[in-house]
Amino acid sequence: LIAEHRAWLKSIKHERPSPKRDFKIAVYIRYFNQTKYDDYLEAHKQQFLSAIALCPNWEFVGFYVDEGGTAPNMESAASWSQLLQDCYDEKVDLIITQKTSNVSKKHMELSFCARLLAALEKPVGIYFISEDIYTLASYYQDDLKDPFFLPGLDWHLLPDDKTDSRGVLDD
Repeated sequence: LIAEHRAWLKSIKHERPSPKRDFKIAVYIRYFNQTKYDDYLEAHKQQFLSAIALCPNWEFVGFYVDEGGTAPNMESAASWSQLLQDCYDEKVDLIITQKTSNVSKKHMELSFCARLLAALEKPVGIYFISEDIYTLASYYQDDLKDPFFLPGLDWHLLPDDKTDSRGVLDD
């Protein structure tokens, strides 16, 4: 299936966020300095700022940086969590990051997050530079509406105050 998807991706014209459209841009960086350069993070930020400056309709909101050498679990990435909250608060409507593994090592988690952001009243897209993936591209719209990853009608919030009602979730 992955090979088929890659072949399909090569056969289509890729969509990217339009520089003509107004966007409130946030840049997410997963940073682990393995380089010999002390100012690597600042140089990386400057590259992003230079690219964003070429798009006069884009408003730069800020950098969200989590440190770590491996792909994170979303719950352990404080800056990513803050970025998601800012998306829900309509402070951000486009996230740019270098690659999918910066966000999560779990593909299901990443897909779920992209679907939640796309389902907002003002949809938020994520653009992954290395993979050239824009989550709000027209060819992903059907996938974004697939309810497979979303809670069903029988879904309930678990109470926070009664640990006995959670059962094995506390283990």
